[in-house]
Amino acid sequence: MEAIWLYQFRLIVIGDSTVGKSCLIRRFTEGRFAQVSDPTVGVDFFSRLVEIEPGKRIKLQIWDTAGQERFRSITRAYYRNSVGGLLLFDITNRRSFQNVHDWLEEARSHVQPHSIVFLLVGHKCDLEAQRQVTRQEAEKLAGAYGMRYVETSARDAINVEHAFTELTRDIFALVRSGEITIQEGWEGVKSGFVPNVVHSSEEVTKSDRRCLC
Repeated sequence: MEAIWLYQFRLIVIGDSTVGKSCLIRRFTEGRFAQVSDPTVGVDFFSRLVEIEPGKRIKLQIWDTAGQERFRSITRAYYRNSVGGLLLFDITNRRSFQNVHDWLEEARSHVQPHSIVFLLVGHKCDLEAQRQVTRQEAEKLAGAYGMRYVETSARDAINVEHAFTELTRDIFALVRSGEITIQEGWEGVKSGFVPNVVHSSEEVTKSDRRCLC
């Protein structure tokens, strides 16, 4: 029997090429680390269920985007239908950190009229000896943009689960408070199917029209 989920959240993972976006996603969704990973061409799609509270599962649709400039016109189309995002930089590559601002501005300009909840991720934290970006300056940048900051390693499976789970919890809290709502024509958040559970009058109305399982 397929697992039941309360909501489906669509997430997008962005950042410069070679920061390790695909490796991070595969570690989270498949539990493995690929020593060699081919560059993403356009957009790849992954999914996984996350239990944020006992008995409360969220289905994540995760879109892995290409970092190369020649694919940017393709990846921009996916911003609008995402509710959350992981913005990655490589702690051993200062340029990738300096480009965080550009990635964030691009996302915000293409997501209108919606908004994306972002988590700033300093990846490859297992390479501490090669670090070019301090935790303090990354936390300062995240704070300036109203984001959380976490450091991860796909190779050593450090904070990978934590990063995706915390972002999911943040989005869930905003959905529960009504700050983020399910909307027709928007793929960012979809209601799941849970027998004998009513979340809100809005979801009751939607369940009369369709069942998203």
